[in-house]
Amino acid sequence: MVEFDAADVRRYYDRHTDDFVAYGQGGAVGALHRAVWGPGTNTADAAFRYVEDRILEHLRTIPRGPEPAHVVDLGCGVGASLCYLAEHWPIRGTGVTLSPVQVRHAEDRIKNAGLSDRVVCLEGDYCALPDEAPPADLAYAIESFVHGPDPSRFFAACARLVRLDGLLVICDDFRRPVASPAAIRAVERFRRGWHLNSLLHPDELERLAADAGFEHVSTSDLTPHLHVGRPRDRLTALFIALFGWLPLDTTRFGHLVGGSALQTCLARDWIGYDLALFRRRH
Repeated sequence: MVEFDAADVRRYYDRHTDDFVAYGQGGAVGALHRAVWGPGTNTADAAFRYVEDRILEHLRTIPRGPEPAHVVDLGCGVGASLCYLAEHWPIRGTGVTLSPVQVRHAEDRIKNAGLSDRVVCLEGDYCALPDEAPPADLAYAIESFVHGPDPSRFFAACARLVRLDGLLVICDDFRRPVASPAAIRAVERFRRGWHLNSLLHPDELERLAADAGFEHVSTSDLTPHLHVGRPRDRLTALFIALFGWLPLDTTRFGHLVGGSALQTCLARDWIGYDLALFRRRH
């Protein structure tokens, strides 16, 4: 049984998206995912665009045809990633999100960027895309895969969506091989606080992808390039320590509990942040 169904995830993002955009460190550029301070990254904006820049590198390897490449963002947030890609490469972009709040943000962002003729955001479930959805030359999921109700359904949907020899990029959190009681408790707080269903080990991801016809090309561990233990993270941890007796998992502060637990998991190598690339072979 799925613990967090589509309605739960939708409510989670409807409740928090406005705050993520207004107060999150990446809100100014519309990034709801983490900053990655990879090699050569010197500014916060560049760190929040690090993953998109890696996707751009893969996008540029796709042979150019008479029509622009079709790129699909599976869990597109407020559409900022697709807009960034469309500003740097001639693509047609389709974003999919469960959240009507995020759709409104994305539509405004797309219009303000002058990209309404090439980029669209749809309200829907990436595991139940319509059969008439145009084939994707590249599809990606940034910190959205873990919310999916069933990773097998995710890959089955991607197999229907991504054309043969097309690319699939997944950037998200993955379990590391630890089993101490403290690790299990922290991972569970992270999972529940952030409404996660598909928190896998990397080898599980590769096996499920292969079962759906995707060849694993590469995986990059981005964990060393995250800034863990920032001042705001320490303040959040202090807040949780002081008010941890409250039923925070069931309130609007549940995401803070999850985020604090994630910081612990990343610092102790109980969770890793990976970027995985796959190619559809059959």
